[in-house]
Amino acid sequence: MRNRSALILTTVLTTGALTLTACGSRDEGKDEDNNSGDKTTVTIGFDAPLTGDLSALGIGMRNSAELAVKTANKENTVDGVEFKLQPLDDQAQPSVGGQNAQKFISNKDVIGVVGPLNSSVSQSMQKPFNDANLTQISPANTGTELTQGDGWKKGDKKRQFKTFFRTATTDQVQGQFAAQYLYQKAKIKKVYLIDDQKTYGAGLAASFKDTFTDLGGKIVGQDHVNPEDRDFKSVASKVKGKGAQAVYYGGEYPAAAPLSQQLKESGADVPLMGGDGMKSDEFPKLNKKAEGDLGTSVGAPVEELPSAKKFIAEYNKNYKENMETYGGGTYDATWAIIEAVKLAVQDNDGELPDDAREKVLASMSKVKFDGVTGSVSFDEYGDTTNTMMTAYEIKNNKWESKFSEAYKPR
Repeated sequence: MRNRSALILTTVLTTGALTLTACGSRDEGKDEDNNSGDKTTVTIGFDAPLTGDLSALGIGMRNSAELAVKTANKENTVDGVEFKLQPLDDQAQPSVGGQNAQKFISNKDVIGVVGPLNSSVSQSMQKPFNDANLTQISPANTGTELTQGDGWKKGDKKRQFKTFFRTATTDQVQGQFAAQYLYQKAKIKKVYLIDDQKTYGAGLAASFKDTFTDLGGKIVGQDHVNPEDRDFKSVASKVKGKGAQAVYYGGEYPAAAPLSQQLKESGADVPLMGGDGMKSDEFPKLNKKAEGDLGTSVGAPVEELPSAKKFIAEYNKNYKENMETYGGGTYDATWAIIEAVKLAVQDNDGELPDDAREKVLASMSKVKFDGVTGSVSFDEYGDTTNTMMTAYEIKNNKWESKFSEAYKPR
């Protein structure tokens, strides 16, 4: 199969018009999956940590995005379009994420980007993507300010970037849900609060604190830790002396696991609770004292959803790595871009438009479909309309779902 670089021109032939666009390239010859003629190659970018401590989450995301692309090609979801995935590793570093954003922008075949995992990385990508009219959709970013601005706590919500969407709900929803579950369901009234000072962790902890205290709970102590640290003996000693019934941690599993273990080894035999960044299959592997710890995650448990059966079967057939927390959401995020491309092509007489990035972006607000994780659509801020949340507990070294609810922010 031979690729010819895309050009902004229309060549009129005696048999009709062949359109080559700035955001796609024309594949000549026989299509491998569909045995059809020419197809326009459309690239979907993907960004997440594929190396380092958080790579388990990133690799599960990448595999899920790749599966969506393969499925769309196999099923010929968009007639005349062949999708391709361009994955880049951001190492969970905002500076690397910013560099990756520029790489995606400079590749004119890229019409949308899935990712990243970390809200702090997303902050380095949002404006460049916005300036380039390049759609970004994250299955994992939960920082509320990414869509609604810093004034959201005071009710002053303003969409920050027209190009940013997500299939994960916000920290406002997740933090409130965790506080309500801990206070009302687990009957825990005294909590020690810790966060890792990153955008995600600090925002999650703040949302939890506000709701927990509003409900009547007491924060008996508060600390900040470095996400790179693994020695938490000093903070564990503080927790032990404060009479906390639980610790709430705003952060991710690489630090949460040793924190939990050292808390229990210090004599503070209380559960550690965290958000979706902690709810990884790696957490109990890294923590000998994980039993009874709690976590929340966006969406209902994928393995319990009838809508996810085919996805799970295909994923397990194609990949040896776990899909992890964001597999279903990543598949849906990738499919949202595919659906937006489909709308843009349909509105342009079956051809990818010359201004594909702009047209795909315009189509994103119209996207609505039944996905792996449930109904997928977006509100006026680019946030998912699906606010289903689930609480989990470690039982026999595995996360077990305890309670799910379509949660509405207080």
